[in-house]
Amino acid sequence: MFGLTPLGIVHTLISLVAVFAGLIAFFRDKAIISSNSVGKTYVYATILTCLTGFGIFQHGGFGAPHMLGIITLVVLGIAWLGGKGKFGKASRYVETISYSLTFLFHMIPAITETSTRLPLGAPLLPNAEAPQLQTATGVLFVLFLIGVTLQVIRMRKKNA
Repeated sequence: MFGLTPLGIVHTLISLVAVFAGLIAFFRDKAIISSNSVGKTYVYATILTCLTGFGIFQHGGFGAPHMLGIITLVVLGIAWLGGKGKFGKASRYVETISYSLTFLFHMIPAITETSTRLPLGAPLLPNAEAPQLQTATGVLFVLFLIGVTLQVIRMRKKNA
């Protein structure tokens, strides 16, 4: 199905759970909050997405997607530490920004895999190196910056 291995299918389904949980969190709570059920679902599904991704070697071996998985796990750890107050007054900001960053990390492979696989038989882009993907990643990054800025403004207003 879509050129995916059985592990690839499981990985994709888990990542979709994470993405939908993240979207619900952003729309409902304006942030991913790891202490509520949607946030916990996001965090656990993101961890499982990373772990299942390590077993996928469609492109010959350890590569950029695997590195992104490692970086995502590190950033999740930083977010967790922020949630535990390990960064002093900045902890809430570190937590919020870090979880938002992991969501951006979900979107990069999502847009890459979708645009290079669909529609079946005539994908939108020929491969993961297509220049349009760099543009799309840039747009995602700008959206991330806007979102994080709005989150920080909201958090500062709450503190005032």
